[in-house]
Amino acid sequence: MKVNIQAVNFNVDRKLVDFINERLEKLQQYYDKIVGIDVSLHTENTSDKENKSVDILVKIPGDDLIVKKTAKSFEEATDSGVDALERLLVKRKEKIKAH
Repeated sequence: MKVNIQAVNFNVDRKLVDFINERLEKLQQYYDKIVGIDVSLHTENTSDKENKSVDILVKIPGDDLIVKKTAKSFEEATDSGVDALERLLVKRKEKIKAH
């Protein structure tokens, strides 16, 4: 599984990259046919404190799953995005088993 992390208009520190990779690796246990994951990090231009956005695109055979989350920090947004992806992958796996 190849993980591609892209930051828009800023540089990502190593700690954040490691955190994101660590969280995304756990998705393998829910669905083993993941081809690759693209992560896009960007900050919204708002006065709101929750302005850190994370878009996660999971490439799987036959379809792609996209989750977009916004939170106070990139870590929080990544956590909630990965949690949502875990639920989506479990649903997809159950759907495939039903057929």
